[in-house]
Amino acid sequence: MNSPKTLAVKLRSKAEKYIKKGHPWVFSESIEKINKEAKSGDVAVLFGQRTNKAYAVGLFDAESPIRIKILHSGGGIKIDSHFFNQKVENAFRLRQPLLEHDVDAYRLLFGENDGFPGLICDVYNRIAVMKIYSAAWIPYLNAVSESIAAVADVDAIVLRLSRNVQNLKSSVQEGRVLYGTLNNSLITFREYGVVFQTDVLLGHKTGFFLDHRENRKIIGQISKGKTVLDVFSYAGGFSVHALCGGAKEVTGIDFSKQALELAKTNVQLNPTKGRHHTLDGDAFTILKELIQQKKKYDIVIIDPPSFAKSEKEIDVALKKYAELAELGVVLTQRKGILLLASCSSQISESLFLNTHAEVFNQLEIAVSLERITGHDSDHPITFPEGAYLKSVYYRIG
Repeated sequence: MNSPKTLAVKLRSKAEKYIKKGHPWVFSESIEKINKEAKSGDVAVLFGQRTNKAYAVGLFDAESPIRIKILHSGGGIKIDSHFFNQKVENAFRLRQPLLEHDVDAYRLLFGENDGFPGLICDVYNRIAVMKIYSAAWIPYLNAVSESIAAVADVDAIVLRLSRNVQNLKSSVQEGRVLYGTLNNSLITFREYGVVFQTDVLLGHKTGFFLDHRENRKIIGQISKGKTVLDVFSYAGGFSVHALCGGAKEVTGIDFSKQALELAKTNVQLNPTKGRHHTLDGDAFTILKELIQQKKKYDIVIIDPPSFAKSEKEIDVALKKYAELAELGVVLTQRKGILLLASCSSQISESLFLNTHAEVFNQLEIAVSLERITGHDSDHPITFPEGAYLKSVYYRIG
């Protein structure tokens, strides 16, 4: 790939005001003028309409409607190793309090929220996994990797690519080791003392879902002597915490047999006494079968994948969330806890809560709202669209 060029860019007035307020996205239709032919990875310096002074710097992305991803606002700056070092150091400093609680897996870089739009980096023990969602980052992979290695003190950094970047058939390959040596893709890590294993080359996203860490801890704290149903359980995050917290029986449901096998492995990595069952197949179908069997659980956790990746999918997503709320509440014992979660950024917290309220009212089931949680501390939110996770705890009856 050729060396990135530096572009001089002017935006339409409305977009300029938006970016000056700190928003990290410039859409293609907001661009008024670019001084050169641009390609992904070029450095875009934004100049004011009236002042002609630089007020922000970003990366140009030719393949995305978000044409410029802002790296720095408040003036011009040189995008080099020193720039990335400072950003990674700032991000690591935010995570340090979390690492004092027997936690060694965390999100080091959370995209736009840490000044790395289109890039995330998760650390599992001493292995970092960087995932890029934009080809604009390809020219900077070595510089960012060096900063991560120096600041986070990891043994290896693995590259994962989003599907859209893989489809570009770029010069970088999925699973490439950017730094150090990866002897085994199966990595063992700790989460508040609970032990897990993940495959950093084959696992979803970067290998595990770290954003629910605090919710898993909460479930572990309330599970002693309880029966637990973990729906969309993936690698058993909630299941393992529940069993480590003293649950007498946990049932995990997931469509992926491979994920459920990993869940069984994760249970075996910890000293637990409760029984662990798994059911593979479509969650909606299995939940209906459990209702027909008149099953009830003290704690029901329903944490589905994103149902709405775009605005046009919102209506269908809300119907699915409503159906899961109905199935979940029927399966929860009286006085039990129902945890309903959504990772769809298109679904606001208020819309999510209103959907539940309508279901509970129609069923004439009394519920009390116990708590609402968002992202854990290693997923800081710095702009509205950066918030996607909402988890709602209901006490039934």
